[in-house]
Amino acid sequence: QVQLVESGGGLVQAGGSLRLSCAASGRTFSRYAMGWFRQAPGKEREFVAAISGSGSNTYIADSVKGRFTISRDNAKSAMYLQMNSLKPEDTAVYYCAVSPQYINYAPRVESEYGYWGQGTQVTVSS
Repeated sequence: QVQLVESGGGLVQAGGSLRLSCAASGRTFSRYAMGWFRQAPGKEREFVAAISGSGSNTYIADSVKGRFTISRDNAKSAMYLQMNSLKPEDTAVYYCAVSPQYINYAPRVESEYGYWGQGTQVTVSS
């Protein structure tokens, strides 16, 4: 059974940094794309960043480009999201996801992901 557990969220002041982690278990993840999405109160869930199974391909949403970095450590079955220069509009629940089949690119669409974590809250105060 695939399980994804996010951690690293919290409360931070604007301009600060956080590093989110996603720990995966239940399968060998090195062949599967992974991604981060977020959902702010009253808004739909939106794409943040994605990374291919090998880690060679990444895609970052324009809204966070230059501030967020996605990475993964397949030996640890983990994915990370380094968030710098945080803004109040980054406040949301952040979810990690993994594709249900082998994908050697970085998908941006929710429908390409089959497994989701429970989310971790990130709150950025002004």
